[in-house]
Amino acid sequence: MSLYLLILLLSIAFPLILSFDRKVQFYRLWKYIFPAIIISAVVFILVDIVFTRNGVWGFNPRYLQGIFLAGLPVEEWLFFILIPYSCLFIHYVYIFYSGNYTLSDKSVKWISGFLIAILAIIAVYYAKKTYTLLYSLFAILILLVALFDRNRTLNSLFISFLIMLVPFLIVNAILTGTFIEDEVVWYSKKEIIGFRILTVPVEDFWYSFSLVAMNLFITEKLRIRGSKS
Repeated sequence: MSLYLLILLLSIAFPLILSFDRKVQFYRLWKYIFPAIIISAVVFILVDIVFTRNGVWGFNPRYLQGIFLAGLPVEEWLFFILIPYSCLFIHYVYIFYSGNYTLSDKSVKWISGFLIAILAIIAVYYAKKTYTLLYSLFAILILLVALFDRNRTLNSLFISFLIMLVPFLIVNAILTGTFIEDEVVWYSKKEIIGFRILTVPVEDFWYSFSLVAMNLFITEKLRIRGSKS
């Protein structure tokens, strides 16, 4: 088994087993979660294919199964299914056990405005760096859409994402070479800012936020629509 696949399986094991917990009953949301995961995966995988073909990032065959689809290792395809599932699990578990504690609308507006301003500055200053530019703009778009949505997705996500950062750092640190020799995923130095936390490119933080936010936003839309039908 490849290291990349092992990391993914370990990431999904705990959330999948506890999906049937009597209190949270996360499995009841599957009919909304899996369509959201598929829709989001299509968007991210298409960009992933283009980025890989153009050398924005790539994958170390040493840590792969060796099975490729459209130029991407099978592990990368699974990433966009298993990781969002695990993140959504964390989010809804947080909602359940916190008593649905969320930030105020005013706080969300201030935080969103600050993040949008920072990302806009980064996008302009690093406009020639493909990864930095594209996902800075995408994160801004996600924030704007969610900010003006009546579902108030960001009110809870801003808190639950802080919890997600712990497993995120562990998984991404391994993938980018912190605890292993070499790295599973490499990035072109020309396409990123170059600032890293451990070995994780700083762009990965708003890339991951965008991935989770898109999945959650669609899940909530489908869930609310389903409850009205």
